[in-house]
Amino acid sequence: MVRTIITPKKNHIQLDIPNEYVGKEIEVTFSAVDEVSDSNSKKSTMADFWACLSDKSAVTLHNHVEQTRNEWDRNI
Repeated sequence: MVRTIITPKKNHIQLDIPNEYVGKEIEVTFSAVDEVSDSNSKKSTMADFWACLSDKSAVTLHNHVEQTRNEWDRNI
């Protein structure tokens, strides 16, 4: 994997692809670093998903999280 941060001087960037990536499907993504750090500053909680899940899915997810926490506690 190749990952780098640059500050472009114009609106055109040329990429050189490593030989081992030629012929492979690759992902190219760009975003401003300040946008990424802003979106990561707020942590999601279960309350953020209220009304996004059906009641059945919410109960299933809650039970799974509870089970996972209990397993974690037993393994500590």
